[in-house]
Amino acid sequence: MSPEPGHPVIVFDGVCLLCSRWVDFILRHDHAGRFRLAAMQGQQGRTLLMAHGLSPDDPVSFLLVEQGHGYRDTDAIVRVLGQLGGSWRAAGAMLQVVPHRLRDPAYRWIARHRYRLFGRRAQCRLPEPEQAWRFID
Repeated sequence: MSPEPGHPVIVFDGVCLLCSRWVDFILRHDHAGRFRLAAMQGQQGRTLLMAHGLSPDDPVSFLLVEQGHGYRDTDAIVRVLGQLGGSWRAAGAMLQVVPHRLRDPAYRWIARHRYRLFGRRAQCRLPEPEQAWRFID
């Protein structure tokens, strides 16, 4: 499946346990079903990472692609939280108050060490059948 026009796409690491928890969070709180999800191990995920200047073989950034524009790191997280609404929008606004020079390096440190800190799967995360329509690839 390729990205649907008008739907933001979150590219995630399908073997990272922290990333899988983030995907579970999105699936639980995105009641409108606006976000689509693409594992970086899939063709669409790899293509989106490369198109936005990120290495699909060693990504250290979270990528949100929205209307053709790529958002990385904490900017991407803030945008996702803002679109979830309610208290998540407020959490995103609070994160946005923290200067980039502090929040992005902290994010990148966690991203570089995500397997050691949180673990990894032997193979890519598979969607539940009732949520498969949210996933690309």
